[in-house]
Amino acid sequence: MASQLAVHFLPELTSQQELAGGCVVMIDVLRASTTICFALAAGAKEVIPCLHIDDARELKRGFGDAGLTGGERKGLKIDGFDLGNSPREYLPEVVDGKTILFTTTNGAKALHACVGSHKILVGGFVNLSLIVEAIRGEPNVHLLCAGTDGAVTREDVLLAGVLAEQLYLDQLSLCLNDSAQLAIDAWQGATGGDRDPKRIHRCLQSSQGGRNLKAIGQESDIRVAAAVDMVPVVPVLDRASWRIRLA
Repeated sequence: MASQLAVHFLPELTSQQELAGGCVVMIDVLRASTTICFALAAGAKEVIPCLHIDDARELKRGFGDAGLTGGERKGLKIDGFDLGNSPREYLPEVVDGKTILFTTTNGAKALHACVGSHKILVGGFVNLSLIVEAIRGEPNVHLLCAGTDGAVTREDVLLAGVLAEQLYLDQLSLCLNDSAQLAIDAWQGATGGDRDPKRIHRCLQSSQGGRNLKAIGQESDIRVAAAVDMVPVVPVLDRASWRIRLA
C-alpha cells in the first residue's frame, strides 16, 4: 500500500529531487495522456516523448517508415508531422506496429521532469481504474499535473483528485500533501464524486484546456478525454530507453 501521496499542480512546483525514487503518474488530460493511451491501445509499438520538434524529426529519419511523428504546438498539428495530438487520429490502421515520435507543449515537458523517478506512468480519465490498480502498491506516489503553459489546469487537478481520493479511501492512513487534499476537494466540489462521463465532460468543457480545444475546432476530443475507463491500458515510460510502452 502507498504510505505517502503527493499531488503537484505543475512541473514547476516540484523538482527532480522531490520525485526521485517515487512512482509518478504524469497527467495531461487534454490531451497528451489521453492520446498516448489511445495510440498504445491501437497497437502502436511505443511512444517516444520529445521535448522539441526538431528532436522528433531527427528521430523519424532513423526510424523511416517504422516511425510516425505526432504532436502539437498551440493545439494544432505541427507542419510536416504525420499526426496531431487528437486521440481520434490514432487509429489501428494508422499506428499499428509503429513507433510514435511525440512532442506536445506540456505533456512532454512534464515527462522529462520525472527523469529520476522509480516508475513513470501516464494517466487519464480513459484509464483511471487501471492506474489506481497500478499505483496501489507503491509506497511513494506522485501525481504530476502537466498544466498549460505554466498555468494550473482544472482538468488535470480533477483527475489527480479522483485518483488521490480512491487511494485514500483504500487506505485511510495514507499521508496526503495539501495539494492532494485540495485536488480531492476540487473533484468533490465539481462532481460530487460522480464518475459519470457526462458530468466530467461538462467540467472539462468549462476548463481553460477545454475552451482552447473548442476555439480550434477540436471539441470532440473533450468528450473522448472524459470517457472513464474507455482505454484499458497502463502506459509506462522506461527511463533507460526513454520509450513509453504498455505495462
